[in-house]
Amino acid sequence: MKSLPAAIVIATAAAALLLACGDKPATNNFGNRPTAMGGGDGGAGEGGLPATVASKTEYAENEFTEGEKNRDPFRSFAATFAPQNRKLPGTQIDAVLAQFSIDEMKLVAIVTGGDYPRAMLLDPQNKGWVVKRGDYLGKPDIVHVGGSNGSDYSLSWRVDRIRDGDIVLIRLDPSQPAVAPATRVIPLHPESDEKNQL
Repeated sequence: MKSLPAAIVIATAAAALLLACGDKPATNNFGNRPTAMGGGDGGAGEGGLPATVASKTEYAENEFTEGEKNRDPFRSFAATFAPQNRKLPGTQIDAVLAQFSIDEMKLVAIVTGGDYPRAMLLDPQNKGWVVKRGDYLGKPDIVHVGGSNGSDYSLSWRVDRIRDGDIVLIRLDPSQPAVAPATRVIPLHPESDEKNQL
């Protein structure tokens, strides 16, 4: 007889649970599959969230702007602390004989026939190098601007013209666009000119 009150309590709890669920099963955001929660919307708004959470919230534009009080949590600061590989402007130019200065080169031959004249230069080891108009030539000169907090950049000579007896080099300074480019001439057989002057 003791099991009868326990059975009544269990039956009453089951009936109360069935009444609470109602006849409409609850759905989740993935379709019409029943969820483990009770039935009805239970005061839920859009997507099963409570009405207070699902209401439309307005945001001002300045809430998305990064500042002292509003920092972007996804921004990486690794670049700030990484060692800087400072490349000088112009050092990425592929120059012929980039390890030697212009004074160390000697013009030994010029071929002017055809549309593309060429010239041959000798380096200090007597190795020949062929250049054409537009080629960068020699070791770049490093220029410092802006005082102690300034920056360095490099200037390279470029073959501007190949003539019958010499080649003409020019050097543009990007920091002074109004100034005419520097010019330098490398003559063919400079030792014969020195003998004629004696």
